Amino acid sequence: MNLSELLKQDFSPEFQFQASRSGGAGGQNVNKVSTKVELRFNISNSVLLDEIQKNTLQEKLKNQINSEGELILVSQEERTQLRNKSVVIKKFYDLLRKALFVPKKRKASEPTFASKMERLKSKKIASIKKVNRRGITFDE
Repeated sequence: MNLSELLKQDFSPEFQFQASRSGGAGGQNVNKVSTKVELRFNISNSVLLDEIQKNTLQEKLKNQINSEGELILVSQEERTQLRNKSVVIKKFYDLLRKALFVPKKRKASEPTFASKMERLKSKKIASIKKVNRRGITFDE
């Protein structure tokens, strides 16, 4: 399955959410309402990922995975739990996209004829410049 098909799938049944009180802006409301959202996604138990994708994620995201093999993402930027939940889900899909992206292989190309000639011309100019630096020798 390619990356675009994988990202179109719904991972929400495999998400575990936990809400808690967050710090920051919010006034008196911040002490009463649990707006910080933590998303936990168990990579090794995922049904939607194949083994290669699981291994790639575990390798590339090893600093964000705990000892139980769960990927943990947190959002507390917004003032409501619902907005933080949507932010953390977006973070998850962005992280998945970045981690599973495979860059194209670079094809080596030959320099053009014009660029070769330009290089040779500049080498010739540099050579002439160095020859002219030599002093005139007076042999009798």
